[in-house]
Amino acid sequence: MVKMELIKWVPYILVVFLVLVNGLFALYTPPDSYLIACGSSQNITFQGRTFVPDSQHSSLVLKTGNSFVASSNSSVPFPIYQSARVFTEKASYIFEIQQEGRHWVRLYFFPLPNSGHNLTSASLSVVTDDFVLLSNFTFKKYNGSYMFKEYAINVTSDTLTVTFIPSNGSVAFVNAIEVVSIPNELFVDQALAIDPPAPFNGLSELAFETVYRLNMGGPLITAQNDTLGRTWMNDQNYLHVNSSVLNVSVNPSSIKYPVAVRRETAPNLVYATAETMGDPNVNDPNFNITWVFPVDPNFSYFIRVHFCDIMSKSLNTLVFNLFINSDIALGSLDLSSITNDLSVPYYKDMVSNVSADSNTLTISVGPDTMAETRNATMNGLEIMKISNLLKSLDGLSSVDNLLPSSPSKKNKIGIIVGSAVGALAALVVVGLCFCCLVGRKSKTTTQPGHSWLPLSLYGNSLTMTKMSTTSQKSGTASCISLASSNLGRFFSFQEILDATNKFDEKLLLGVGGFGRVYKGTLEDGTNVAVKRGNPRSEQGLAEFRTEIEMLSKLRHRHLVSLIGYCDERSEMILVYEYMANGPLRSHLYGTDLPPLSWKQRLEICIGAARGLHYLHTGAAQSIIHRDVKTTNILLDENFVAKVADFGLSKTGPALDQTHVSTAVKGSFGYLDPEYFRRQQLTEKSDVYSFGVVLMEVLCTRPALNPVLPREQVNIAEWAMTWQKKGMLDQIMDQNLVGKVNPASLKKFGETAEKCLAEHGVDRPSMGDVLWNLEYALQLQETSSALMEPEDNSTNHITGIQLTPSEHFDHTVSMIDGGNSCTDDDAVDTATSAVFSQLVNPRGR
Repeated sequence: MVKMELIKWVPYILVVFLVLVNGLFALYTPPDSYLIACGSSQNITFQGRTFVPDSQHSSLVLKTGNSFVASSNSSVPFPIYQSARVFTEKASYIFEIQQEGRHWVRLYFFPLPNSGHNLTSASLSVVTDDFVLLSNFTFKKYNGSYMFKEYAINVTSDTLTVTFIPSNGSVAFVNAIEVVSIPNELFVDQALAIDPPAPFNGLSELAFETVYRLNMGGPLITAQNDTLGRTWMNDQNYLHVNSSVLNVSVNPSSIKYPVAVRRETAPNLVYATAETMGDPNVNDPNFNITWVFPVDPNFSYFIRVHFCDIMSKSLNTLVFNLFINSDIALGSLDLSSITNDLSVPYYKDMVSNVSADSNTLTISVGPDTMAETRNATMNGLEIMKISNLLKSLDGLSSVDNLLPSSPSKKNKIGIIVGSAVGALAALVVVGLCFCCLVGRKSKTTTQPGHSWLPLSLYGNSLTMTKMSTTSQKSGTASCISLASSNLGRFFSFQEILDATNKFDEKLLLGVGGFGRVYKGTLEDGTNVAVKRGNPRSEQGLAEFRTEIEMLSKLRHRHLVSLIGYCDERSEMILVYEYMANGPLRSHLYGTDLPPLSWKQRLEICIGAARGLHYLHTGAAQSIIHRDVKTTNILLDENFVAKVADFGLSKTGPALDQTHVSTAVKGSFGYLDPEYFRRQQLTEKSDVYSFGVVLMEVLCTRPALNPVLPREQVNIAEWAMTWQKKGMLDQIMDQNLVGKVNPASLKKFGETAEKCLAEHGVDRPSMGDVLWNLEYALQLQETSSALMEPEDNSTNHITGIQLTPSEHFDHTVSMIDGGNSCTDDDAVDTATSAVFSQLVNPRGR
């Protein structure tokens, strides 16, 4: 009987033990630590910490014109919610800051009943000095429950002001506030951007809101058991398939923190528990562990994943992949090779966008195909919303919109602006003198050619240059030399603001790795697409330069045209022709748009192939796009396909070279595996990516989808297994069933299969791909005349090779100097005799 009683209490004894062990490592003492019970008349103890009344704190200033206290001793979820301070007008808490840097700002809300106001219907905004935390927020959707919000704000002055603003004639209130220092090492300035993969810089200038913080496979961890006062929830509610996991745990004292991971990064309780695959011993597991999180699609997210190999018996046996949405975030991750030991914590920081047509973020781990042990694991996960360009974490209002400047502040701004204008005027005079000297010199000395982009692209210098007509009207100088009109039109920032109605979010077309894209309307009524880059991103600058360099030289019916750019006020803005039907992907899946017919899909693929073929062969030195995917193939109002986004493009190898050696860039799921392994880039890397596009067009699903069974995650691998069986019709879009000529489908599948060959030397050129797609279209259009079920025609990829003069589109050319280029509407007239028998005389 005694033995049974002891067994009964083992779980509780273990929890107490874990708490005590974790408590031994409370090493960090924050320089600033405000725990404020708003409206309370006495100290309140909550989760092992003492909150002091806001009226009794000596280093806190409360500025309000009118407020009152609401309280209740019953019907509250926790003691911290027993009181609240209610504001009928704008009010601010001002905190003295001892040490600048990141601080937690935590807000507690509970609409107390019988307060004299209906706090449940209260609508309020909360802002700090620089960031919007809540905008016109209402508690109705919380249905009387409490709300806790946690933010990470970088404080750069000796005070922090948190302001509460009643909205729409309502009241504002708050029950408790925390302002607590965070160790400088906890958040660094750089993370890994996922799509496309590249460094993401400037995190220190952004604010974060904690959306999810999970202890995988472990219990709830409250602020009492976390050195930094954080709460870690169990992950069960977010698992896509609960049966896909197995909980594992070890003694927390066995966790060995390396120098690179502080104990404040995550408690050892997090690293001592994990989720692993529920059935790791099967030879071919057909699932990943996937967590699904509802998120706001209008924001980017900071993601920190925590790992600790507490399950392996020896080194280098656990190798797995991490997916974020449909992208591989970490491939072939071998924890022990990084940490050189087992039970050693490791974490990784990443930044990911949420696609505009989705309100979920998925995180998955699954075994690597080459690993000995078929398993995967995760110990902890943090997902934090990142402030947008308006420095907001909620909505589209900035601090200036919600909190107009005071008169004194306006006076200071006036003085600063006046001084700046005076200094700028002096610089302009000097610049004009310099331009005159240069102009005189240019009259006597003529140099061939010109530098296409000076260093002023960085936006920190003022370069007097030739202006467009419109720019002259505004008196604004471009920061990019326009000695040649080939670079396109320079737009002043004011013109961009006018065209996009000050970047109205209603005009937002999409969000990519470079920045946000808006629909704009120029003065003459022309619709354009305006891509506004992120000035904090080094990768963005590189893309900006490359995009202008490439597109200023390119003109082709199947390439999106660059109209102009803006490099003013440290902005990086590109202006393109407007593509009314948007990206190809949106017509395949994820939206309610009507499905494309098979003929439309073939014509779109043919158009994209023409654009890529032109890039590869239309100049003395080829251009490799390096990011071919369905989101970078855009459709105009007539569904004509045009290749877009040349930010990662690179000139191809010279005549005496076989490849370009370069760092791997592109999008996972579309990346050429040979390029990924060897860092050797050729035109055949684009061909592989285009092969993935072909399968995406046929099957209408993402290139990578970690939620699917293991063998279906990668569309290239999955589709090829069906292609080799001759059964592509079993996996194609259901909207196409019975509407595709078998011979056309066979030719399409053969073309995709050749594109997806493991080695580049075995893949066709884009010219060959174009030939076969044209033929697949002819088979579809003339299916009634093809009585034989088998395709007995010449397989161009494996057989006859047309000469360049036969399959190259001579009607377009690279811009050189002042020469303009012609349209390519007559592309089909330059084909060979054998090809002319197959091509519809109407052309495309």
